[in-house]
Amino acid sequence: MLDDATGRTIVTHEPRRVPWLDIVFGFGPMVPIAAGAAAAWWLQGEPLDYLAILVTLLYAASILCFLAGVHRGVSFRTEGGPRLSQMVTMLVLYGLGLGSLITVVTGKVVLGLSMLILGYALVAILDPLEARSGSVPLAHARLRPIQMPIAVVSLAVLLWIKLNAPY
Repeated sequence: MLDDATGRTIVTHEPRRVPWLDIVFGFGPMVPIAAGAAAAWWLQGEPLDYLAILVTLLYAASILCFLAGVHRGVSFRTEGGPRLSQMVTMLVLYGLGLGSLITVVTGKVVLGLSMLILGYALVAILDPLEARSGSVPLAHARLRPIQMPIAVVSLAVLLWIKLNAPY
């Protein structure tokens, strides 16, 4: 690291392989989403199935907002400065996460789950593309296509349960 009066120069090596911490902190947050879907499936027709859906939606929304922050955080260290794609991706992911939270308050859970499915699908599609351009870490090209489908499928299960619920 070179630090002078005008700023700081950082030289780093970014591995293509997925670091073990990315595996732990990448797949770890997907476990509650999958567990919430499993709980809602198991509790179908019971009074607590809606609670399982609601808690999972709230948790998934918080993780999607976090992923938006990851894009913003990476932009601070992007060679040449933040890119428009990073800012747009961050705003879209944050908007979908926040929007899904607002839908819960307004009683539009189906819309909220749909927004989350779209957000997680976008991460699965865009992060590998952005990894090639240096907008996100290289490891995301391998991690996100495996990690994000867990959330997408789990949220789709919740959406299916909600659409087929008698209430």
